[in-house]
Amino acid sequence: MSFVKLTASAIAITAVCASAASARDQVQVAGSSTVLPYASIVAEAFGENFDFPTPVVESGGSSAGLKRFCEGVGENTIDIANASRKIRDKEIKACAEAGVTDIIEVRIGYDGIVFASQIDGPAYTAFEPADIFNGLAAQLVVDGALVDNPNMKWSDVNGDLPAEDIMAFIPGTKHGTREVFEEKVLLTGCETTGAFDAMIELGLSEDDAEAACMAVRTDGKSVDIDGDYTETLASIDANPNGIGVFGLAFYENNTDKLKTATVSGVEATTESIASGEYPVSRPLYFYIKKAHIGVIPGVKDYAEFFVSDDMAGPDGPLAEYGLVSDPELADTQAAVSNEDTMK
Repeated sequence: MSFVKLTASAIAITAVCASAASARDQVQVAGSSTVLPYASIVAEAFGENFDFPTPVVESGGSSAGLKRFCEGVGENTIDIANASRKIRDKEIKACAEAGVTDIIEVRIGYDGIVFASQIDGPAYTAFEPADIFNGLAAQLVVDGALVDNPNMKWSDVNGDLPAEDIMAFIPGTKHGTREVFEEKVLLTGCETTGAFDAMIELGLSEDDAEAACMAVRTDGKSVDIDGDYTETLASIDANPNGIGVFGLAFYENNTDKLKTATVSGVEATTESIASGEYPVSRPLYFYIKKAHIGVIPGVKDYAEFFVSDDMAGPDGPLAEYGLVSDPELADTQAAVSNEDTMK
């Protein structure tokens, strides 16, 4: 299949408000800001190459998109939710309670969580998950007691890091990136430092200790960013010594403004994520309401086009934008074609 050249507008598409229509003929998608640029590229190419209107693609975060997805079935609800994490059991339950019982899970590929700073700022090249935990955790175990985090500079955490004030801009709680950041960075760092076991010894339950490991400080050293990555980038622009948490694709398209930190000595690249060498990577998904296939025109066609070799393969435009192609893409293509639902 031959596709017209993708324009810059495909990459720049942002939230588009869907207008009410008596008979909707346009696929509606919402969710993850990480998946947004990929879905926007696909939507634009889909509209240019198929006899369907260009799908409406909105952002808002994984949790917000899945909440809308689970509101029910019908043309006044979205067809597809983008997510930078797997759908949670409680969301599947909420979907079922609203009549959304047949859900197709589609893994589109992989992305990495990048720690990046202003290109002319300090070089953060010695990060370990333990450093991020010790720098950003709300509380640490010090001399056998759980106390508010006393670390003010990155050099307080690790002498190999710059003697700069700790200032981090991390995804807000509605973003799927936040969950991966908490589990693969904060919790991992908490466990490797021995803080998790120390909390248990202090009398915390395992659940409470895990929650304490993933709680971030609220004294201004860690700032939640509820908007998309452009808001994080603006915060980095205004804070030359700050560290921001981004998806790999966003970073790769802003290398004129940002430089990446290493994690455990590994730089986040397509190759290091594909090989599993980079420690902070995650799969990306979208979820389809099977009940909308054959009812809302183009839903299945869009999904099949999204995961086609032409789009999501290693030589496709999504890979050029930063998506790490899924080695099991053929299985995903078959699952979408067969309309296989989650068990």
